[in-house]
Amino acid sequence: MAFNIVLIEPEIPNNTGNIGRLALATGSHLHLVKPFGFELDDKRLKRAGLDYWQHLSLSIYEDVDDFFSQHKNKKMVFFSIHAEKNHWSIDYKDDLFLVFGKESVGLPKSLLSENKNSLYKIALYSEHIRSLNLANAVGIVVYEGLRQLH
Repeated sequence: MAFNIVLIEPEIPNNTGNIGRLALATGSHLHLVKPFGFELDDKRLKRAGLDYWQHLSLSIYEDVDDFFSQHKNKKMVFFSIHAEKNHWSIDYKDDLFLVFGKESVGLPKSLLSENKNSLYKIALYSEHIRSLNLANAVGIVVYEGLRQLH
């Protein structure tokens, strides 16, 4: 398995469906941390994931504490527009956890402050946008990691 894609409190079913599809395509494991902004049986989630969702390697957690208690000794990197280092400088390794926040506000401030040394961003080259779509951001990071590993 290549990577562990972690979505903390995802809000948009289409994004999560697309990220699930990406996880399957890249041999990655998808971790979804509640609460969600949708139900897992949402037809938009299923439509974005197409008929691939049933083949997905997926774990679901009741909350952030549940997720971190189960993976406390794992190597993780966190993504935020507020980071100083960019995703090209990550030391990608097999089984790395790639942690993304919810679409509206990103990761909780507590996670940002607790993980400053493992915080990365995707460079933006326009002052006219605040951030990238979550599904696009995950795709950029995962495929950069695969490129570096191969």
